[in-house]
Amino acid sequence: MAVVNRHVILASDLDDEIQLSVLEPNSGGEGQLTRQQALDELISRTLIEQQIREEDAQAVAPTQEEVNARLNEMRTELPACVNQNCATEAGWKAFLASHGLTAERVAAYVRYRLEILSFVEQRFRQGIQISPQQIETYYHDTLLPQYAPGQTIPPLDQVAPRIQEILLEQQVNALFDNWLTNLRQQGDVEVLDSSLAPATSTTDTPNAPGKGTP
Repeated sequence: MAVVNRHVILASDLDDEIQLSVLEPNSGGEGQLTRQQALDELISRTLIEQQIREEDAQAVAPTQEEVNARLNEMRTELPACVNQNCATEAGWKAFLASHGLTAERVAAYVRYRLEILSFVEQRFRQGIQISPQQIETYYHDTLLPQYAPGQTIPPLDQVAPRIQEILLEQQVNALFDNWLTNLRQQGDVEVLDSSLAPATSTTDTPNAPGKGTP
């Protein structure tokens, strides 16, 4: 589907990215990525991962404890998981099966997201502060509407750290976009499937991977 600095992106990679979109906290289990959006995400991911490898990958690598902690948060707080009671082993297995996922694939996804978050914080977070009022506004205006009547809603203090991470990613988008644009200009990005090529110039920056998700 595309080649990014000699790294090949396959059609199966797009299918995988679309399946994983259910784990986005803003999706509510609905509105899967289009194939073009999935390709944009994968191009961004490849460029970032290549840059991390050129620098110090160990400096941003999460520990297993951090991965496990984030997985536990996801199982109890992700809106798409509420109806299937993912906090239990049976519910979690049913959720994974219903979306064609495996525990190993989700763990790899979480590890990647934590790695990117660490990289973003090290490179872009300087000077950015998220206020308690911003967190509260997101909680009431964005998170709560994702829950249907009767569903258990996590309290603000429980989800505040994740909301802070989401808002941080939104704030750094402008910096991130400029950085990715530079990577595209310096690198070699070729979309081989014309139906997925962006309508604008190929040097335009795709959506930052994981935007809106911790």
